[in-house]
Amino acid sequence: MNAKPNIILIITDQQRFDTIQALGAPWMKTPVLDKLAQEGTAFTNCYVTSPVCVGSRASLFTGMYPHATGVFTNFHPWEPTWVPWLADAGYHCVNIGKMHINPYDAKGGFHQRFFMENKDRPLFLDEHPRALYDEWDKALHARKLQKPSRYTRFNEDPEGYRNALGAFPWHLDEDMQSDMFIGDNAVWWLKERKSTAPLFLQIGFPGPHPPYDPLPRYLDLYKDVDIPVPETSDAELAAQPPSHEKLRNNMIRNNYDSVSWKERPSREELLRIRRHYAANVTMIDDKVGEIMQTLDERGYLDNAVVIFTSDHGDALGDHGHIQKWTMYEGSVKVPLIVWSKTMVGPRRNDSLVQLMDVAPTVLEAAGVTPPASFEAKSLWPILKGETSKIRTEVYSELARDHIQTGAEYMVMRRDERWKLVFYLGEAYGELYDLQTDPGELQNLWSSEAHMELRERLVKDLLVWSMRGSIASRQQPTPKPQQPMLISSHQGDKK
Repeated sequence: MNAKPNIILIITDQQRFDTIQALGAPWMKTPVLDKLAQEGTAFTNCYVTSPVCVGSRASLFTGMYPHATGVFTNFHPWEPTWVPWLADAGYHCVNIGKMHINPYDAKGGFHQRFFMENKDRPLFLDEHPRALYDEWDKALHARKLQKPSRYTRFNEDPEGYRNALGAFPWHLDEDMQSDMFIGDNAVWWLKERKSTAPLFLQIGFPGPHPPYDPLPRYLDLYKDVDIPVPETSDAELAAQPPSHEKLRNNMIRNNYDSVSWKERPSREELLRIRRHYAANVTMIDDKVGEIMQTLDERGYLDNAVVIFTSDHGDALGDHGHIQKWTMYEGSVKVPLIVWSKTMVGPRRNDSLVQLMDVAPTVLEAAGVTPPASFEAKSLWPILKGETSKIRTEVYSELARDHIQTGAEYMVMRRDERWKLVFYLGEAYGELYDLQTDPGELQNLWSSEAHMELRERLVKDLLVWSMRGSIASRQQPTPKPQQPMLISSHQGDKK
C-alpha cells in the first residue's frame, strides 16, 4: 500500500444543498450519499465562491476568490494551479468528466483527461480555434445517435419544448445519458488501471445541471413523491433588486441550457421540474455507488479520502428564479462530504466553510504544503476534531453582465446570522437576517434600523477585497504543464 492516500474528488454540476436524504431532505432517494454522510464528515453550510460554474471551479482549483483569480464568468480562460503539484508529489492525476477548464481540452496539469463538457449543444463548432467534440460527442456518434439539444428538442416539438421548462426524460440508450456515461467510464477506467502510484481522480458529473434529463426508470421513483415547491408572490418579485427582474426576463428570452423559463410557473410545473432534478441526483447516487464499489474491490479505499461536492446550486423556482446567478441560498449553498475508512470519523459540522477549502485539504492529504497566499482554509482541523469552526464568514462573487442584467458585479458576505449582497455602482442591495428570516423574504437593505449594520458589513467587504487583491500578487501561479506519467515502479519509490 502507498503511504500517500488515494484522493477521489467527485463534483456534480449545479446540485443544491437540500438533495441528500440523510442531511434533511426526506423526499430524496440517495442511499449511497446517505451512507457517505453518516460515515464521514458532512458539512451542512458549504458556500461556493461564485454561483457560476467556471468562477466556482477556478477558485476550487486555485485556492483563491474570483476577484483574485480574475475568473468570474464561464468565458474566462483558466487552468488549475495545484494539480501539477500533486503530480510532482508522485500522484497519478486523472480527470474523467466535467472540469470546465478553458479551453475545454486543456490538460490542466492532469496526466490524463477524458473530458465531457457539453450537455446541451455542440462545442464552438463555428469557432475554428475552439471547435471540438468531447468524449460523449464521440460515443454518441459511434452509436449513430443525435445528441439532444435545445435546437433538436425545439425543432421536434416547439410547444412541448416551451412547456417542459428544461425537464426532458432521457429517451436514447440508457448508457448514453451523460451521467450514466461518466459513471460507467470511471468504473471502466478504474478496473483497467495498472499503475500502483497513488491516485488523484477527479470525476465530474454533468448533472443535475439542466436540461433535467433523468432516465425514465429513475423518474418513476418520484412519480408520487411530494417535493417542497416554492410559492412566490407578486410582492416578493416587486421587492427584489431591479437586476433580478432583468435576469428572469433574460432566462425567458434565451432558453439557457434548454430551459424555456416563464414568469410565473404553476405549482405543477415546478413540481415536475423538481422531480426530474431529484431523479437525476438519484441516478448520480447510483453511479457513485458503483464507483465506490469498484474502488473498494480494487483496494483503493483501504487508504483513501473521498470528497463529494458540487460547483453551485440551482434555484429551481425559488424567488421566481431558475438556475443560478443570484446569491440566494439555493444558488450558493452546496453539499460537501468528506469520507475515509481511516482518516475521517462520522461527524456533522454546521459551521461556515467555502467550497475552495477543499484545495488545501487535498494538498495536505497528499503531503503537499499549501502556499501561504491561499485564501482557502484547510478542513483538516475540523475533520480531525481539533476545532468546530475555521471561518466566521463566507463570500461569493459574480459578474453577470454577460447575461444582460445591467448589474456588472455583485458580492455576498454571509456570517452566521446576516447575509449582505452588494451591487457595485448601484444604490440597491440585499440584507437578510437569516436567524429570523431563513427564507430570505424580508430585504432589510433600506431599513433605517439596520443602516449602521449595513454600512459596517459593506466596509468589511472592502477590507476583504483589498486583502484578496494583495494575496493574488503573492499567489504562485505556475503555468500548468503536462507532467511526465509516473510508472508503477517510480510511484513505489516516491
